[in-house]
Amino acid sequence: MSFAKFPMGWGSWAYRLGAVSAVSTVVVLAACSRPEAVQEPVRAVKVMTVGASGLDMGGEFAAEVRARVESRLGFRVAGKISQRQAEMGQHVSAGALLAQLDGADYQLAVQAAQALVSAAHTQRDLAQAEFKRYEGLRAQNFISSVELERREAALKAAQSTLDQAMAQAQNQGNQANYTQLRADAPGVITSVEAETGQVLAAGTPVFRLAHDGPRDAVFAVAETMVMKLQKGQVMQAVVGQGGPTLQGRVREIAGSADPVTRTFTVKLALDAGEKLPLGATVNVLAHGLKGSQAAVIKLPTSALRKEGKGTAVWVLDETQMTVSSQPVEVSTADGNEVVIAAGLQPGQRVVTAGVHVLTAGQKVSLYKSPIAAAADR
Repeated sequence: MSFAKFPMGWGSWAYRLGAVSAVSTVVVLAACSRPEAVQEPVRAVKVMTVGASGLDMGGEFAAEVRARVESRLGFRVAGKISQRQAEMGQHVSAGALLAQLDGADYQLAVQAAQALVSAAHTQRDLAQAEFKRYEGLRAQNFISSVELERREAALKAAQSTLDQAMAQAQNQGNQANYTQLRADAPGVITSVEAETGQVLAAGTPVFRLAHDGPRDAVFAVAETMVMKLQKGQVMQAVVGQGGPTLQGRVREIAGSADPVTRTFTVKLALDAGEKLPLGATVNVLAHGLKGSQAAVIKLPTSALRKEGKGTAVWVLDETQMTVSSQPVEVSTADGNEVVIAAGLQPGQRVVTAGVHVLTAGQKVSLYKSPIAAAADR
């Protein structure tokens, strides 16, 4: 082939074009080749075998301070309230007048009873005088013994009538006194349930009186825990936020559940709690209530991780020594552990440390402490 037809320098230019094409081909081939994949390191992990254990229900309960003794005070007779001297929250002493009924009718009944007493007294005196006169006549044999016995019987009947009238007068006097409602002990009025002008039946509650003296912390517990509580059990009660801590003993446990809340009321007798204000909130600390519920699966909080909107753990496949993600449901906390409601079965092995650096299917090894590793050697 002759190069005469090409201009001068064409050969040099063709040589350079061939060199550039060769370099481009090498670059393209190099770009198409894939680098070797970097294998993930085998990470050492801590694992635990899942098992069922008892749930510790020890915790903190909000309780209300109440008086050891609370009385619902009401009139012992029926009537219309004419005056009410006591108010809610007022401290009253023993015997203090709290309220009063309209006692006009009762005063009339007292006067009638006293009149009957006077009449019966007169009849008794007449019978007694007659008996003495007939007794003298019998001593002189002017009358028979039968006649004297008749007069003696009349005297006894008159005396019985007088006794009956006096008892009725005493009863009417008591009824009149019952129109005044008085405190039977020193304490605080915690509730007022009737107002002036209201007509009440006998026994209708008017006041609730919290007696001075010992105090109780009253709180409610679930039926899963009530069987673990015992009378005399020692607990602690913390007053307010950072307040003093008082010792207490379980004094009373309700025998039946509340029909609405299905909880049981527990009363904790507080030591040296006489000065606590009624209605104050205290936190009752219940410790050591082991196994208060059926056996459950518990994991340390370090085993949990977020996966989407749920919670998951890493489960170890011992045959392949790899980990796989397992979604779980958490029901509650128990100290530094959580209670698993669903997702795991006893016997599975779960990673408890380093969960945030693992990936699904990653190879792992079991972590050994330096002391255990040295012992193996």
